[in-house]
Amino acid sequence: MEETKAPYTIYAESTPNPNTMKFVSNRWLVLDDKSYEILADQRVGGPSPLAENLFNFPFINGVFIASNFVTITKSESIEWNDVMIELREFIANYLNSDGMEVIKKEYLNVEEDSIGEDSSVEKTKKTVHTDFDKKIIEILDEYIKPAVESDGGAIEFDSYVDGVVKVILKGACSGCPSSTATLKGGIESLLKSMLPEVKEVEAING
Repeated sequence: MEETKAPYTIYAESTPNPNTMKFVSNRWLVLDDKSYEILADQRVGGPSPLAENLFNFPFINGVFIASNFVTITKSESIEWNDVMIELREFIANYLNSDGMEVIKKEYLNVEEDSIGEDSSVEKTKKTVHTDFDKKIIEILDEYIKPAVESDGGAIEFDSYVDGVVKVILKGACSGCPSSTATLKGGIESLLKSMLPEVKEVEAING
């Protein structure tokens, strides 16, 4: 997918979550169309050596990695202005160092059955989706997912039962003060207008 070996460059982008910052790369970090969310209590032995190194900063509470960005959630005890440049340079230096992995090879293209239930690798549930489920997923992927990713997060379909759609919010969207408003005003309204069977949308934080 990448034909050149241009150095990684990183820029920081704010998100709707004041404790979360999105660090965007000029090159792809994850090529398998998956997302990886690692919280502070999973800092050792997780799927991402990059995240493990970032947790050496004591103020980092969570790391979310997808496509070409890393979303970092900090504690409230520190301001972004004090650490943003340092983190941006740290990520760029890490990515430009030889042999440094973003995601461990054994977690890429791994069979889902071989991953433990307590793993922090984000897995697609082995669920047989109904045709209606697939319609919901298509709408989320086409209309919602790009906007959510631009804010440093991710959204995944969880289930549909009796008019209620459950979605999983990750990265910047998880715990974001505006996520409830976005969920009700945006996602729920869109799904209701396109699929009258949908009565409500609920979020499950990743």
